Amino acid sequence: MGGASSARRAADLPSPSRGPRPAMTSIGDLPEDVLVELLSLLPARELLRTCRLVCSQWRYVVDLNTLWKRKCQRDGFYRQSYDRIISDWKIFYMLCHMKKNLLKNPRAEENFQHWTIDANEGDKWKIEDLPGAHGSHMSDPRVQKYFVTSYGPCFKSQIITLDKEGYWNQLMDEIRPEITVKDWYAARFDCGCRYELTVRLLSKDWICLQEFHPEPVVIEQWSDAQWREISHTFQNYPAGVRHIWFQHGGQDTQYWAGWYGVRVTNSSITIGPPSSL
Repeated sequence: MGGASSARRAADLPSPSRGPRPAMTSIGDLPEDVLVELLSLLPARELLRTCRLVCSQWRYVVDLNTLWKRKCQRDGFYRQSYDRIISDWKIFYMLCHMKKNLLKNPRAEENFQHWTIDANEGDKWKIEDLPGAHGSHMSDPRVQKYFVTSYGPCFKSQIITLDKEGYWNQLMDEIRPEITVKDWYAARFDCGCRYELTVRLLSKDWICLQEFHPEPVVIEQWSDAQWREISHTFQNYPAGVRHIWFQHGGQDTQYWAGWYGVRVTNSSITIGPPSSL
C-alpha cells in the first residue's frame, strides 16, 4: 500500500526534465500591435462603452490613433492620401461611420411623409414617375419619382434635429464637421419654371446662424429638360448649431393649369469629416 501511495505522489510532481507548467497567458499580456488588431474588429460602440472601461491598458489602446486608422482601413474609409491630413482618426471614423442622408423621403417614395408643406398654390404639389411628360431620366437608377410644382408658389421643408441623429453638441461645436447639401431639379421641355432653395443652420432657440440661399434659378421654355444638381458645403460655421432647416420649391413661369412647374427629387443633407481634421 505504501509503495502505491508513493507512486501516486510521485506522479503528481512535475517532471524534472519538463519543469513547472507555464501560467496561461492573458489577453492583457499580448503585444500592443496584436491587441490593436484584435480590438479593431469590434464595433465602435463596444470599444467606447465597454472595452475602454476594462482597464487602463485597454483605455490607452482604444484611444490610440492607430486603432481607429485600422478600423478605417477595415471599413473602407481609408485612402493613403489621408495619412498627411488626418489628425484624429477616431473622430474621422465616427463621422464616416455615421454618414447618411438626414433628409427623410427625398425621392417621393412615401408620398409627402416627413415633409411640411409651406406653400401649396395653383394646383398644388404632386408626385409623378420619372421621366414624366416632356422630361428625362436621372443617371441614378434608384430615383424613380419626383415632386412637381404648379403655377402658384409651392414650397416644402424639413427640420433636422442633430442630437436625435447622433451628432452630439460637443462634436458640432468643437469639430464642426462639414454639412453638405445637395438637391436635384429639372424643368419640362415645353414650359419654363423657377426653382428656389434655402438651407439654414439653426441654434437650439431656432436662431439662424448661417444660411445658404442662392439666387432663384429660372429655366426658360424649350430647355433641354435635363436634371441639374445644386450643392453647397457649410464649413467653419459658428458654434451652437442644433438644427438644420431645408426648404425647396418653385412654380412654372407660364401660369398653366396643372403641373408644369419645377421638378425636385433626390435631395440630401450629409455630415462628414472636416477637411482640416
